[in-house]
Amino acid sequence: MLFNKHFFLVVITLCFVSCGVPTIEGPEDKVHDKVETIPTTPIINYSVVNTLPHDSTAFTEGFLIHGGQLFESTGATPELPQTRSLFGSVNLKTGKITVKAELDKTKYFGEGICFLNNKVFQLTYKNQVGFIYDAKTFKPKGQFSYLNKEGWGLTTNGKDLIMSDGTNILTFLNPETQQILKTLAVSENNFALDYLNELEYIKGFIYANVYTTHKIVKINPETGNVVAKMDIEELYLTAQKRYPYAKETNGIAYDSIQNKVYVTGKMWPCMFEIKF
Repeated sequence: MLFNKHFFLVVITLCFVSCGVPTIEGPEDKVHDKVETIPTTPIINYSVVNTLPHDSTAFTEGFLIHGGQLFESTGATPELPQTRSLFGSVNLKTGKITVKAELDKTKYFGEGICFLNNKVFQLTYKNQVGFIYDAKTFKPKGQFSYLNKEGWGLTTNGKDLIMSDGTNILTFLNPETQQILKTLAVSENNFALDYLNELEYIKGFIYANVYTTHKIVKINPETGNVVAKMDIEELYLTAQKRYPYAKETNGIAYDSIQNKVYVTGKMWPCMFEIKF
């Protein structure tokens, strides 16, 4: 009888193991079962309302609407002798720029511009100097220096100047003294987002081109978080088909009166009015 009892216990044990009887999980097992999900940035869908001409010699660095008029600033690079460092008003029918001010391109590479407090502010690429003009006559009113190693894009929230410098940092400047008020680190899903370029302030958010990509990101100006993004590669491809020398996407202009948004790129033959 003792042999039978032992045999019976062995059979029962083997049955439990081979039949896969569930075991009780501890708290540590549940932790390992959790699947980590990577957050994704919401996509902004858009549609093209209109296609307009753009000067294909314009190496676009700044793009904005002021007083119902489109303005553009450009930079000059030695590799492209037709480029110039200037800014001026843009004829929407021809895309041509009526020059309001021009820098010596042997010294300065023109960057972003901004209108604020009856002045025009203009950045330069690596000189760490900006220029100030009268917003009506466009006559020079002075210049200022900044600590950022480079100047890229420039916009305003109606109170401060906001500049990008090719990193993930946006710098807020006092428009009267051009002194730093604060800096804002921009991140997407907790990762620093570098190469912030041309800027535009639209309905409480900062929109920025991301250099080397065809993406435009929407930034919360309080937290620096990217809350949404738009991919306009299709527009770039359209521009390149028309002019094979079209370069990076760069340029966002918002008409707050007519609620219109225009986008373009460096040496694009066209610009697009989009709706989103």
